[in-house]
Amino acid sequence: MQIKRMPLGCYGANSYILTCLNTKEAVVVDPGGESEDTIKVIEEENLDLKYIILTHGHGDHIGGVLDLKEKYGAPILIHELDEELINDSEKNLSVALPMKEISFKSDKNLKDGEIVSFGNVELEVLHTPGHSQGCICLKSGKDILTGDTLFRGSIGRTDLYGSLSQDDLINSVNEKIMVLEDDDINFHPGHGAESTMKFEKENNPFFQS
Repeated sequence: MQIKRMPLGCYGANSYILTCLNTKEAVVVDPGGESEDTIKVIEEENLDLKYIILTHGHGDHIGGVLDLKEKYGAPILIHELDEELINDSEKNLSVALPMKEISFKSDKNLKDGEIVSFGNVELEVLHTPGHSQGCICLKSGKDILTGDTLFRGSIGRTDLYGSLSQDDLINSVNEKIMVLEDDDINFHPGHGAESTMKFEKENNPFFQS
């Protein structure tokens, strides 16, 4: 699987294009804005967009969704507990951000443990509530897309509409991610630089023994 990171939108949220190199089937995760940049990559690399997957429903991660949906018709996938956010521009905060207000419905709601397949790639849905009730991470092999659940050296905020407590978020990461024993696992977060399991275990103050 090829992972292409593209910081997009008003806060430079990391959007990812995941591609099965054998089949050229692809998914876009969290298209936060500048849909023309995402479309350019899809067209230049002749990709077959199968899904638009959202790690959660906040405005800075969904700004390019409707443009991609209109052009490619790819189904929009999000965890069932964040459907409320994408349905309402106030709850998803796009009304308060320097971006166009946005609201829409998903085509399919995801659940913990579900597998999303494209080409020869399988993405496992890890439900990690905290930053929002329906936050998910996506795991394939030694790569995990962590959205706004886990950042390099930090975690997501928990003071927004639909957030749970910081303890809930930390518990989610401990139970779904830190329990994995492979220090070579790569983390691809919703903002900022990428990281590894080893780095987070040794440096993230929220997960020190």
